[in-house]
Amino acid sequence: MSKVAVVFWSASGNTEAMANAVVEGAKEKGAEVSLFFATDFNADMVGQYDAIAFGCPAMGAEVLEESEFEPMFSSCEPKLGGKNIALFGSYGWGTGDWMRSWEEECGNCGANLVCDSVICCETPDDSGIAACKALGAAVAG
Repeated sequence: MSKVAVVFWSASGNTEAMANAVVEGAKEKGAEVSLFFATDFNADMVGQYDAIAFGCPAMGAEVLEESEFEPMFSSCEPKLGGKNIALFGSYGWGTGDWMRSWEEECGNCGANLVCDSVICCETPDDSGIAACKALGAAVAG
């Protein structure tokens, strides 16, 4: 059984709904799953998990949330080399540039993106929830 962490930040609840669907998909695949708000996860915890799904909405000029999520993620980056991860998040404007930049950042630190990232405009609809469940299953192996 794989051990999976789902780590997210959400203000409106959209990315939280996505995180809950990721958890459900990973559990359906048989993984032991822990759900963390960004402030409850840190770099020292990365090694405790076989895989990690990170979720963050687009903020400002399509960037990661800057006061809580981005500092936590940046501190984890040096430990993500070779780690199986997946990315998800919601947005309300733009074209998904924040996700493409985030994927590139993960590639630069040597993380293994196990599946396509999932982005949802505003509240995830049924297809968005299904995509998040599939992401959870993928990260669970």
